[in-house]
Amino acid sequence: MEKFGKSQPITRVEDVRFLTGHGRYVDDVTPEGALRCFVLRSPVAHARITTLDVQDAREADGVHLILTGADLVAAGITQSVWGITVKNRDGSDAASPARPILALDRLRFVGEPIAMIFADTLDQARDASELIELDFDELPAKMDMAQGGEPLHDDVPDNRAFDWSMGDEAATQAAFDRAARVVEMEIGDNRVIVNAMEPRGCFADYDGDRLHISFNGQGVWGPKAQLARVLNIDPDKLRVTHPDVGGGFGMKTPAYPEYYVLGHAAMVLGRPVRWMSDRTEAMLSDHHGRDLVSTAALAFDDTNKIIGYRVKTACNLGAYNSNFGQIIQTQLFSRVLMGTYDVQDTFLHVEGFYTNTIYVDAYRGAGRPEAIYVLERLMDMAARQLGVDPWELRKRNFIRPDQFPYKAATGETYDVGDFARVLDRVADLADRSGFTGRKQQSEAKGKLRGLGLCYYIESILGDPSEGAKVEFNADGTVTLYVGTQSNGQGHETVYARFLSDQTGIPADLIKVVQGDSDRIKQGGGTGGSRSVTTQSNATLATVSSMIEAFTPYLADKLGVAPEEVSFDDETFRAPGSNMTPTVMEVALMARSDGREDLLVHEQRATLPARSFPNGAHVAEVEVDPETGKTDLVRYTVVDDFGNLINPLLAEGQVHGGVAQGAGQALMEHTVYDEDGQLLTATFMDYAMPRAADLPFIAFDTEPVPSTANPMGMKGCGEAGTVGSMAATTNAVLDALWDRGVRHVDMPLTPLRVWEYLEDAKTTG
Repeated sequence: MEKFGKSQPITRVEDVRFLTGHGRYVDDVTPEGALRCFVLRSPVAHARITTLDVQDAREADGVHLILTGADLVAAGITQSVWGITVKNRDGSDAASPARPILALDRLRFVGEPIAMIFADTLDQARDASELIELDFDELPAKMDMAQGGEPLHDDVPDNRAFDWSMGDEAATQAAFDRAARVVEMEIGDNRVIVNAMEPRGCFADYDGDRLHISFNGQGVWGPKAQLARVLNIDPDKLRVTHPDVGGGFGMKTPAYPEYYVLGHAAMVLGRPVRWMSDRTEAMLSDHHGRDLVSTAALAFDDTNKIIGYRVKTACNLGAYNSNFGQIIQTQLFSRVLMGTYDVQDTFLHVEGFYTNTIYVDAYRGAGRPEAIYVLERLMDMAARQLGVDPWELRKRNFIRPDQFPYKAATGETYDVGDFARVLDRVADLADRSGFTGRKQQSEAKGKLRGLGLCYYIESILGDPSEGAKVEFNADGTVTLYVGTQSNGQGHETVYARFLSDQTGIPADLIKVVQGDSDRIKQGGGTGGSRSVTTQSNATLATVSSMIEAFTPYLADKLGVAPEEVSFDDETFRAPGSNMTPTVMEVALMARSDGREDLLVHEQRATLPARSFPNGAHVAEVEVDPETGKTDLVRYTVVDDFGNLINPLLAEGQVHGGVAQGAGQALMEHTVYDEDGQLLTATFMDYAMPRAADLPFIAFDTEPVPSTANPMGMKGCGEAGTVGSMAATTNAVLDALWDRGVRHVDMPLTPLRVWEYLEDAKTTG
């Protein structure tokens, strides 16, 4: 039987506890006697606060503490919530307005936290909030992505957050000037709400010396640094932990305002405090995703080779700079700007704007789904306007295998790839040749059928360095400490099995510990498809260190020179000795000899370069022209993830990503009215994809192992979303094309599809 490290499908060990109700999520592990917290949030999108009186509420039954922005300032908590900013085109700094933990003089979006009430029970805290006197003078809501309107921030009078560009504008213009054909279109990428299965939650506890903050996040070390900075405490006096986490998707990466306030409250009160969001509160306060409009154009020569590409994008940042919002819509968007195509003359221009909405940040893919969606929608339209087959147009412009390593115009270096091979495989798996017959069958039922293609590429993101620690315990078990954080991806299974594969330690004896700033020195958390690649690289380094440490010790035991001792991933051997001890047996010897130094091994390792997962998605839809209802009836994915540790888990990640991308394409949509009120703040109003909305997803891989890491891996966590948005939308346009529809935008709800068809009857 092949080892796990050679792509053996293994089911997830953590699922047993999750499916039997034994998961330990943040609301399950709060300290006994913790006070409950209710957050008073802004009921309006834009206003100046004239009165905020909490005195009556402080005297309500069960209330122990109420904190406002003014209270935090009085306690010396004055620092702004952190967010990355970029440089403008002219070299100046992008806007960086202060973002208070709790609102001070202004309210800037519906749901902004104003005060937090701590009481014996949640009902008491909620009742007390109704005694708070809040008066304000409403201001006009700024809702459009353009300069002007009522300023949200005094230091940003035109509401433009940044004006950023990348590429050679003059060379790109020259390419367009000499082009035989130019194809241009406007492409919208609608706002979505992340909607993790488990809403956000947090508890904080203070023992008089050290503060412990626990929340359901995606990595403890980044938030720990920000929490210590804002709360003005020594980082050594702060412990940050994550218990089990029910979905993250980028949304749970940062430290949110509630966490800072809970930490301060625990220190003020000297007792534990807890807060758990409900679903509507989550929709109002979790950061959102996407929300941008791009005008994109491709320049072709007379042989249909792409010679230039330009994109101008307007993006919505919401009311404040989020942790990563500016960089997501600029640098991360640009990272895969030209996808898998061989073109050097490119130019990207992005403007970001503040609006009276919840801020926009990372969501499964962080910039790469947005970039690939624009490019692959445009490639589909270009094929139609040029009169060529969309599959052949892509093949004609692919980077060829003999061009690798390939330096893209974005500055990224793609190490390997064979895109045409992947495309040929997905054509077979999707039975492309049989599509005409399936379309005829649909037409016989009065339905319209369409096929859509997307070829994507993405790059793994985040810190290329990661750490791992292996500890041999007295009870015969082994603990593997990791710097990443599972949000449901199956890390416990993957990491334990990978360590087992490298050392021969039985996987059922390995316990994976994550999300505890006290138990491992540092870590990069989870996001950007980085986890398995960076963590496995760190584990390899730790195993190498362990074997190097064990070798001279064992050589002395065997009476041989250290260079004569070898290790074959399961046992140690030496010429002339019949002893073949395992790693576990050597650790037991070391413990018996008092060699505690041999029982803990820790290393950090850095990936030398990024890897670039890529693949092809093919969607088939069937549309009822009488109602506009669209059914996703077939879906096929072939990915190049390089070498896989566990193909079963990779396929599960792809399924989830496809559901998210297709969900956005067909139904998910965040709607605000002109006054900035969120109209889609419950699942009665915000449509989420369900099992019945998705077909069986056919999945296969065509691996081209990466040269950017010793495992040959490429990452896979976000790939399903990156490819599915454009594939699904292109399929709908294909279905409607023969009826005269020439442009569609997400979400393709029944009403919108029906309106497209009706408009086409009128306009021809």
